[in-house]
Amino acid sequence: MAKDITVYWGSGSPPCWRVLIALEEKKLQGYNSEMLSFEKREQKSEKVMAINPRGQFPSLKYGNYVVNESCGACFFLENQFKDQGTRLIPDCPAEQAMMYQRLFEGLAFWQKLGAVVHYEWKVPAAERHDSAVQRNRQDLTVELQLWEGYLAKGPGPFLSGKTFSLADIVVFPILAFAIRFGLKADRYPKLAAYYNALKARPSIKTTWPPTWKGSQAEDILKDI
Repeated sequence: MAKDITVYWGSGSPPCWRVLIALEEKKLQGYNSEMLSFEKREQKSEKVMAINPRGQFPSLKYGNYVVNESCGACFFLENQFKDQGTRLIPDCPAEQAMMYQRLFEGLAFWQKLGAVVHYEWKVPAAERHDSAVQRNRQDLTVELQLWEGYLAKGPGPFLSGKTFSLADIVVFPILAFAIRFGLKADRYPKLAAYYNALKARPSIKTTWPPTWKGSQAEDILKDI
């Protein structure tokens, strides 16, 4: 099974990372892993474009089936290998409802985080508009406060309750990305506890972005 799976991905991308975590959780070790370079624009390479005309990572191929959207790939893996490895969609209706809620809210979290990091990372300081910077940062601060509140309310320890789920696979890489770019997690103690608890999980530790090891990104989020 695993040998029939190929995934094209880039290091440090939360969407790519979530697919790798899902593969590990479903005990699909031995899949064909091709780490390509964003800096070299290898997402536009011929082999990627052949299965993903948008020229983006990640791209997942299983036999003749292709899924080029990260959440879709995670759902696909769970459905194809439902009885293998970790059950990523809870059986409990309450936890299942919470899983879907938090998973799709995670996409809003990623959008607001990306608005801050990508704008301030890629736009030269002299060309930035203060109003845009302030608006993006305020939106992200509100988002972080929401997630802090969600974790404080429980039921925990995972986002959907007592079991690790697709919601955690989607949201953890986003939080890790924020911390890499300088978010002071101690300002958000519940998020910090969640991050510290999950970062040692085997599927997460094994797939930790190789370009992150031994390096630190810019402290763009140090004041948020």
